[in-house]
Amino acid sequence: MTYIEGFIVAVPQENREAYRQHAAQGVPLFHEFGVRRHVEAWDDDVRQGQHTDFRRAVQAKEGEKVVFSWFEYPDRAARDAANQKIMSDPRMEEVGKSMPFDGKRMVFGGFAPFVDVGSSGGTYVDGFVLPVPEAKLEAYRAMANQAWENFSRHGALRLVEARGDDVPDGKVTDFRRSVAAEPGEAVVFSWIEWPSKQARDEAWPKIMEEPAMQPDGEMPFDGKRMFWGGFETILDERKG
Repeated sequence: MTYIEGFIVAVPQENREAYRQHAAQGVPLFHEFGVRRHVEAWDDDVRQGQHTDFRRAVQAKEGEKVVFSWFEYPDRAARDAANQKIMSDPRMEEVGKSMPFDGKRMVFGGFAPFVDVGSSGGTYVDGFVLPVPEAKLEAYRAMANQAWENFSRHGALRLVEARGDDVPDGKVTDFRRSVAAEPGEAVVFSWIEWPSKQARDEAWPKIMEEPAMQPDGEMPFDGKRMFWGGFETILDERKG
């Protein structure tokens, strides 16, 4: 099954094109190292949350936007081998020069999908990060699969839910502190792919009216510590 390397990055708004070009510069090398798909999605509908949100996750400053990004690998072994190459290949020095963002505030980690349904594509992404108790992951998986029936019926292309199994502690930022994860909780990195922003905006009100989307009993996660947002895809490169 696919393995995910997930990222959240704060980028100055004026550096949007420079960031896209920077990411595109690394695509040939990342594909050589084993990345099958590389997606960069730019902050479009990212709102402030009461307890957690994307901007707090990366300590975004005024004038900065959030990027929701991921690599897709064939499996964990391929990802681990790629990271060794990324750290040691001298060609990466050129990619690392003049980064148009503050790498110290980048959040990253490895995630194993436990829900991956539909087909990738489109130009818009809803991204989510949340803490889920390990004991409730199966209940969460069942809930996500049920929700997919509604998402797909209203035009969503793909849903991925991935559990963090290599989420390192960072000096400044990291995934666990971004959702105030407690002992015994896993971090879930998730997204929904849509054909377009218009399709997404038209779908969500209808989805939320579905009876199956209404809470029935206790949720298998703390929704107050989940954060989400809408992102415009600015790069989507697949290994041919």
